Amino acid sequence: MSNEASGKDTLTVRDNRTGQDYEIPITDGTIAAKDLGQIKVGDDQPGLATYDPGFVNTASCRSAVTYIDGDQGILEYRGYPIEQLAEKSNFLEVAYLLIHGALPTKAEYDAWVHEITYHTFVHENVKSFMEGFRYDAHPMGMLMASTGALSTFYPDARNITDADNRHMQIVRMIAKMPTLGAWSFRHAQGKPFVYPDNDLGYTANFLSMLFKMSEKKFEADERLVKALDVLFILHADHEQNASTNAVRSVGSTQVDPYSAVAAGVGALFGPLHGGANEAVLRMLRRIGSKENIPAFIAGVKDGNEKLMGFGHRVYKNYDPRAKIIKKSAEDVFEVTGTNPLLDIAKELEKIALEDEYFVKRKLYPNVDFYSGLIYEAFQFPPEMFTVLFAIGRTPGWLAQWLELVQDKDQKIARPKQIYTGDRRLTFAPASERWA
Repeated sequence: MSNEASGKDTLTVRDNRTGQDYEIPITDGTIAAKDLGQIKVGDDQPGLATYDPGFVNTASCRSAVTYIDGDQGILEYRGYPIEQLAEKSNFLEVAYLLIHGALPTKAEYDAWVHEITYHTFVHENVKSFMEGFRYDAHPMGMLMASTGALSTFYPDARNITDADNRHMQIVRMIAKMPTLGAWSFRHAQGKPFVYPDNDLGYTANFLSMLFKMSEKKFEADERLVKALDVLFILHADHEQNASTNAVRSVGSTQVDPYSAVAAGVGALFGPLHGGANEAVLRMLRRIGSKENIPAFIAGVKDGNEKLMGFGHRVYKNYDPRAKIIKKSAEDVFEVTGTNPLLDIAKELEKIALEDEYFVKRKLYPNVDFYSGLIYEAFQFPPEMFTVLFAIGRTPGWLAQWLELVQDKDQKIARPKQIYTGDRRLTFAPASERWA
């Protein structure tokens, strides 16, 4: 049996169980999963479905936010190469681009910055809420909980069909995430919370809330401000990764954006997603010195060591973010002083890029290889690394959420399963089972 589709842009499938042929349309290099549902043994049987743990080859949406070509090492936000944005733009302009889909005019940019600057403060009850955590609470746990708690302060956020209301929640969340992140950092150190300073730019204000002590005005070195701003840009979005998928999946229930983004923070909390740069630092410390690198490389080849910060599920070339972040690391160390781990990292990168074993396996440095070194130079404890990641990723999560709620093709997330348990068991009451 064949349906009426024809032409080159189709996939012909023969079901050897029945001998029937099906032509399935190919659009944008994909086939619609529902089209497989017509392939069945009989009318009373379920149609064919795909089994794809981790969604390694399944598209869950159409998106115009971020483009990645892993083979070529290309990353673009709304069509703009990440290299150009990191060099010539700033984080709030990139956030505007991700959310609105185009670069702002001067008037639009000024209004955007003004809105975000004057929404950095949070309700005093949020402060009380965060002060209630244990002294040793993990900053990411605090960030996840306080982000979700914002939904109780802005109950109107549930009205996601109103464009003006959506805009207001997006502004609030981008503005308040640094405040929540900085306060989780201060709480862990037993230091008083620092309120936002509206005279400072987005990233400079974040550094002030992190590190200000008794001085009247905190002034960070501009090279440090720029380096952290670049890191935020590099982390701003990365297509359908685990945390973005979590935001979209939870957002598909039409819940408020604070709850959806809290789900993204929770996904990022997992060591397989947000903890890779901390693992790089542990590896570099274990190596100890440049002289120990050859023995470590040999251990990797023998399967006794794991090379952290190299390779990526998407990129099969040099991660474009890694090249940018390497330059930022050098700028930061000009201010903070040289870290001996940087020398180990550079030598390890040099050897790995020249070694046929790693080249053949396309194990190139990724963004995590140098980001941990930068965060450590800022004197952030490792548990803060993922908080910084989350602050940078917030505009991307929100851009993806905004795209989701306006996409008429989207439905509530409800994957299929392959049931592997028992069937048709006979229940015996406890009086019989325990006799």
